[in-house]
Amino acid sequence: MSYTNFQIGEKFPLPIRQQGEGGLFQVDVNGAMFILQLAKSDIIAIEAFRTGEMELALCEEDDILFLLYRIPGIFKEGWGDAPLSFGSLAAEQRPAEKSLADGRLHLCLVDARLSILLAQREATMPAPFAAQLRRHVREAAETPLSPASFAARVQAVWQRMSPAAMREKAAAVWEIPLALKGAPLH
Repeated sequence: MSYTNFQIGEKFPLPIRQQGEGGLFQVDVNGAMFILQLAKSDIIAIEAFRTGEMELALCEEDDILFLLYRIPGIFKEGWGDAPLSFGSLAAEQRPAEKSLADGRLHLCLVDARLSILLAQREATMPAPFAAQLRRHVREAAETPLSPASFAARVQAVWQRMSPAAMREKAAAVWEIPLALKGAPLH
């Protein structure tokens, strides 16, 4: 399934493993995707996601990779985080080396209540960001943590560190610039 064939205003076509507000970071056989679910959104939030500046970062703690995100226009300040897990993926859905070969991250804004795709964009990861993601995926996908072990480790990290503290320790940072209307993000 191609992430670029999703239709704005239609039901989000993939199953979302965690319902509710917040960010989800998924890497599977189709590539890398960041899904931001919001219960309340307006045209300003939709446009901020679709064309606005974003800052993303990767931080690895206790063998968990966290995608950290800051999106002005949606969040007034601060950072959010989305841990990456492979434990609930079926073997045929787990990422392979070719899953990340194109170096793109698909970004989707979804209405958390109705599961409707509100906005999407795609951007090519800078080399250090892509290399960090590929390294983690290669190591973690071979021996994924069980869902219970993953949850316990994530909770332990959250008790020790805020997303802002993780951002300070990030191994890779990516500033996605403002996208001109109609211009592709590459």
